[in-house]
Amino acid sequence: MIKNGKGGGNTKTGLIFEGKTDLETFLSNQKGYCVKNEKEEVVFNNKKTTITLKNVYYNDVKIAELYKKHSFYNSLLIKLGIDWKQYISKQLLPDDSIFVIIKNTVFIIECKHQQVAGSVDEKLQTCDFKKKQYKKLLSKANLEVEYIYLLDDWFRDAKYKDVLDYIQSVNCDYFFEYIPLYKLGLPVPEIQKV
Repeated sequence: MIKNGKGGGNTKTGLIFEGKTDLETFLSNQKGYCVKNEKEEVVFNNKKTTITLKNVYYNDVKIAELYKKHSFYNSLLIKLGIDWKQYISKQLLPDDSIFVIIKNTVFIIECKHQQVAGSVDEKLQTCDFKKKQYKKLLSKANLEVEYIYLLDDWFRDAKYKDVLDYIQSVNCDYFFEYIPLYKLGLPVPEIQKV
């Protein structure tokens, strides 16, 4: 097994690759987990507004919030009172992201799937820039940011060794096929005995 090349073993404790499911679906199907759409009233730019949150509960305790693409801006940043235009010049839309409350950390998850050589190869090299942009956005809220690639097996090829090494050298991370729940600071449900 390659360093961080997790996969195979116990996929019950990880996030299955985007092509098969997403973080909300995965968590909703785990023992003890529940994802609820809940409305919350907040004041943003001196106006009262209602946002919809995807709150994650484990054994009836709220532990996290999920955000995909535009909801990162339309829900999370509005809830935090952050006007993104004051921090960055262009929106970055995360494939998936999760704010894990107990870790005070937002995990940005970018899913990369490839079947032929192409532009995704070079996109992997942008993680340092993107992580810094997300850190700028969330600095006002004193939230930590982790940036993780969820890769399919295409990227296990030896020609990606340098880029995978680079990803880790700039304090980003990657996993193949699934991300273990513990990596996100989430509780791992007990595995049911058969």
